[in-house]
Amino acid sequence: MCSSDLSATTTLTATLSAGSLLGFSWASYVLSRGMDPFKMANSGVMVGIPAFMAVILSAPLESACVFGWGTFLIGLGAGLFSHGTLTATMQHAPADRTGLALGAWGAVQATAAGVAMALGGVLRDILAEGWGALSGYSGVYLLEIGLLVLAWVAMLPLLNSPKNP
Repeated sequence: MCSSDLSATTTLTATLSAGSLLGFSWASYVLSRGMDPFKMANSGVMVGIPAFMAVILSAPLESACVFGWGTFLIGLGAGLFSHGTLTATMQHAPADRTGLALGAWGAVQATAAGVAMALGGVLRDILAEGWGALSGYSGVYLLEIGLLVLAWVAMLPLLNSPKNP
């Protein structure tokens, strides 16, 4: 993909970040026009599932392009999901507790990200010992897909209710 590991990592981080910025921007635009924030969060999940599949498939396809697009779409889905959940949190908080709701949302996001990175790294190392690095990463990404499916299932009651809680 690039000439060195450092430049490849930087490019990958920029690609993920560009997807996230686009997701946040799009979500801001659409949510400001009245879209249900739970539907926006669900859109992020629906983008994330095929994005992780693309990253997994990029190795057997030996395609840096598929890997790059998958990474971009992971960022896009994360931006949509994050903005949707943040907006839902703020809309459903009592007017005098929006600051507390924002802080709680941020704490949950930071904690979940930290735990996910730590567990993902440990799981990748465990799986890689027996099956190799690609299998380790694929195992972590398959788990991520499973968790996204669970998030989608958990959101179904919110998506199908005529009025959100």
